[in-house]
Amino acid sequence: MNKLMGLLELKEMRLPSIPWRQYTGKEELNDQLLWTIRCAVYRGDDLNLPRSVGKNSAESKRFADALLRKINDNGIVIYYPYFIAKKSGTLEVRNSSVVIEAVKEDLWNLVTYSDREVTVICRNGSEKEFVGNREFLTESEQEEILKYVPEIKKLFRDDLLEGRAALLEWSYAVSCDRDKNLASEDYLVFYEARTVNA
Repeated sequence: MNKLMGLLELKEMRLPSIPWRQYTGKEELNDQLLWTIRCAVYRGDDLNLPRSVGKNSAESKRFADALLRKINDNGIVIYYPYFIAKKSGTLEVRNSSVVIEAVKEDLWNLVTYSDREVTVICRNGSEKEFVGNREFLTESEQEEILKYVPEIKKLFRDDLLEGRAALLEWSYAVSCDRDKNLASEDYLVFYEARTVNA
C-alpha cells in the first residue's frame, strides 16, 4: 500500500484523520489559515515527495499550482489546514504486537533526525515495555492511540496475515490561525497509513 492508498483508506476509516482534499487548481485557500500541500503518486517511489508545510494561502497556492504541473497525471496534490504538532510519532501494528514511537513536536524530528522520546511496545493485549522516557506519553494518550488498533487490524487483516505490518503516522496537534495563534485544544490526528514488510 502506497501513500495515496493510505490517504484514501484513512478517509474511510473511523480514525481521526487530516481533513485533506484533492487540489485541482480551482480551489481558493482561506487566507486566515496556514496550509499544508502534499502530493501522492499512483505508482513508484512515494517517499520524500515535495511538500509545503505551514505557509500562507498565496505561497501555498503557488506551490500547489507548480506541484500540480510537475506531477501531471502521475498522482494527486492534496491540501489541508496546517496544524502545530505537540507530540508526534508512528504506530506500527502487527498481528502479535503494537509499537508506538513518539517524539517532541513534529514527526520530522523522528524520521529525519532519528530523535525519539519513547518507544512503547505492547504484547499480549495489555503488557507494555518502555524504552526511553516512559512519562512522555500520558496513560490516556497511549490508550487513545491504542483504542484504534482493532479498527486498523480489521482494515489491514490480509496484510497482517501475510506477515506485513500497518504503519501509521500521528500527532497530538493544535489548530492555529495564519499567525500561529492556537485555536483549539490538543487532538489526536492520523495523517498517513501504509503497509511495510516484516
